[in-house]
Amino acid sequence: MTLLGREIILGVGGGISTYKSAELLRRLQDVGFGVSVIPTRASLNFVGSATWEALSGRSVDENLWNNVHEVPHIKKAREANLIVVAPATADLIAKISNGLADDLLTNVISAATCPIVLVPAMHPEMWLSAANQENVATLRRRGLLVIEPDEGRMTGEDFGVGRYPEVSRIITEISEFAKINSDLLGRKVLVTAGGTREAIDPVRFIANHSTGKQGYAVAKAARNRGADVVLIAANSSLDDLPGVRTISVSSTAQMADALDKEFSTCEILIMAAAVADARPKSFSSDKIKKSNYQNIELEANPDLLANISKKRSGNQVLVAFAAETLPLNSERVEAAKAKMKHKGSDLIYLNNVGEGAIFGADETAGLLIDSNGESIECKNQSKDTLADLLLDRALNKLR
Repeated sequence: MTLLGREIILGVGGGISTYKSAELLRRLQDVGFGVSVIPTRASLNFVGSATWEALSGRSVDENLWNNVHEVPHIKKAREANLIVVAPATADLIAKISNGLADDLLTNVISAATCPIVLVPAMHPEMWLSAANQENVATLRRRGLLVIEPDEGRMTGEDFGVGRYPEVSRIITEISEFAKINSDLLGRKVLVTAGGTREAIDPVRFIANHSTGKQGYAVAKAARNRGADVVLIAANSSLDDLPGVRTISVSSTAQMADALDKEFSTCEILIMAAAVADARPKSFSSDKIKKSNYQNIELEANPDLLANISKKRSGNQVLVAFAAETLPLNSERVEAAKAKMKHKGSDLIYLNNVGEGAIFGADETAGLLIDSNGESIECKNQSKDTLADLLLDRALNKLR
């Protein structure tokens, strides 16, 4: 049930505790979520749409029949990574339990495949009623999280179980349920991905087999953990990641320019791109005729990471990549350590890309080497798994 993004729908039921969800919305934003509010019509008797729009910074709609051509309940259900209904009234719990869908919120919930959390709040008699308890049990069997209400003062003189839970507990239980990690909240992470191309003439170029999958996996993982992410992507055909600012480049020189502009404000830089080591010494503005296409004079490209590391401040962590085409023996490990020192990085991921391995694949294998001398063997694992490991180690360094 890993959250793939940080978009939450906050469904608001109609109860006297509706006003408390304004605080919940703020705290969800504090831990890096984009929140869209879908109130029930009844809830607008307690808190109006203007309040939700002002707090969320987004338009609010509770009418299923607005913008019908966009099929809004399906669109919203697909975009949401998590749905939280707070307060969840006895009426809403009954509808959701029985699959009823008579407004925008219940239609979105019926169409959703993401995790769903209900935060009940009602009088003790209603919470403890046989019908409500049976509906709650049904929803929990289906995999929904129904948070236990608090015990305390209600409206008037009433006291008992059914009070809107403390917001801090709601956030904690949501995070545990949906496996939400916000340890990069407020951090800026800069990632390079793909492979640079060096033009020979208008139709030919020097390139490599990198597809950008590892860099994109790192950018996605950092975004999911709350970071402000900038991705410098070289010639990748992968779709842009929502919530990640992507800068598209082609050549090594263009990547260098982008790094120069973004590096000073980042705290973690992960150089997953395969940067061309050399480029043609001269570029032909016209296509080179076959008869003249005998040799290409090359010159070395600048070492982007080695150059940028000279500008680093004390609160920045740099992660390098190194590719070999032979098995990783002690000699190649020592070479990677020397490369890490030369490039000024804190970590380096060494892998064997020989015989078509790694490039374009969904899995990777290699050795993560720390500047403190520690090494972690990464046996066949997904690039998503490696992405989180790289971020874990970089964050430890940063701390």
